[in-house]
Amino acid sequence: MRFRHLPLFFCLFVFACNQAPQRPNIIYILADDLGYNEVGAYGQAKIKTPNLDQLAAQGMRFTQHYSGSPVCAPSRGTLLTGKHTGHAYIRDNYEMGGWGPNEPEGQLPLRDEEFTIAEMLKQQDYATGFVGKWGLGGPDSEGHPNNQGFDFFYGYLCQRVAHNYYPTHLWRNGEPDSLEGNPYFSAHQKIAEPMTSEDEYYKRFQGKQYAPDRMIDEALDFIRQNKSRPFFLEFATPVPHVAIQVPKESLDPYRGVFDETPYLGQKGYLPHPYPLAGYAAMISRMDGDIGKLMALLDELGLADNTIVIFSSDNGTTFNGGTNAAFFESVGPLRGLKGSVFEGGIRVPMIARWPGKIAAGTVSDHPSAFWDVLPTIADIVGEDAPQNIDGVSFLPALLGKSTQPKHDHLYWEYHAYGGMQAVRTGDWKAVRLKIRENPDAPIQLFNLADDLGEKNDVAAQHPDIVAQIQSIMAARSTSPIEDWNFLPKKQ
Repeated sequence: MRFRHLPLFFCLFVFACNQAPQRPNIIYILADDLGYNEVGAYGQAKIKTPNLDQLAAQGMRFTQHYSGSPVCAPSRGTLLTGKHTGHAYIRDNYEMGGWGPNEPEGQLPLRDEEFTIAEMLKQQDYATGFVGKWGLGGPDSEGHPNNQGFDFFYGYLCQRVAHNYYPTHLWRNGEPDSLEGNPYFSAHQKIAEPMTSEDEYYKRFQGKQYAPDRMIDEALDFIRQNKSRPFFLEFATPVPHVAIQVPKESLDPYRGVFDETPYLGQKGYLPHPYPLAGYAAMISRMDGDIGKLMALLDELGLADNTIVIFSSDNGTTFNGGTNAAFFESVGPLRGLKGSVFEGGIRVPMIARWPGKIAAGTVSDHPSAFWDVLPTIADIVGEDAPQNIDGVSFLPALLGKSTQPKHDHLYWEYHAYGGMQAVRTGDWKAVRLKIRENPDAPIQLFNLADDLGEKNDVAAQHPDIVAQIQSIMAARSTSPIEDWNFLPKKQ
């Protein structure tokens, strides 16, 4: 043997020097329609989120982080591709089927030529998994997760199906996974008056298998199966998107805590006898699932080598029995889901990486979903693609003063007449109803002293307005005609 007569410590030194450094595991947790102020660490007082609060205490809380869009599919697309909605292929929710049980599932598929976080990490020999709600392409489409770099997928492919937490099936890779004991029922129903029996409610609007329970089990199994190699897991829980549905054992701690009025389904989705308690219980149960993820990392000895990031795809919703005002879901921010005002797009983001991210820290660095891809590239030592809009926020995570800043952040959304928004420095600009008026005026706000976007100061700052107008005009033309802010066809 070559090293037979060398001291043992020297042999061990040579062996250690020839080992490649262990690359970190990455878990990205994405809530659905969770508001900026719906986590205790961000000021929520009525909904209990002890595991997320602990995550913030052990890591960093961002105060100026933004989703990719005020609605689901485009937000998720910007996250995976690093492109904002002025350049992305997916710029709005775009349905490819209908609401019945036999309708085709899915939304507009993410194109094959788009380059995703998962595809980037596969080049680095990461195991890649996606568990939860997808919304970027249905079965047999080019947008299916298995065609976008994910080795493993389990969950909802279709956002419409995800309106019901007791679906007849979920998907495991390319095959449906039937959920025994879950008969089909519509996730959008109304009743004329409150039910006299709580048992009737559970019998009519619940099944035997709660989809989030299946999802967390699959997420935990993915981690166990890949504990000996670097892995990337996106855990995209559908919670707390309505309908309000939660198992009884999670509802019980909130029952009687709030002054309740039964929800009859008048604003879409399913009725619920205790909508406030039900909504809070959904978030707390989600928090419990996140606690299970954290506990497994500890159990397997993976916590110190795993970066965990938590965020939400957009602001709190306004329908389905929710009550954003009661929970102060977006704090002082203006707007909710579907709005490019701050309440629709500013979201919580918490990051933990023991030994790398200082515990109990706060960052006010303005960042957005399209920054996640280059940040992960930075973490694993990979070059990010050139044709993206994101900027790595790894320096901010590590507490460095060298964090580059965006010249501007941009959003567009195509419902409600079409809207655009730009943030540059502390200036925030919003344009509304563009389809009705292609020359719609720009409203301008200074977030430093007007976080609620109440005072339009555009008239006092024509130079800033002109600068923002040029940013808005620089958006790329979309191959989807409806996404080009054209005047309404006659």
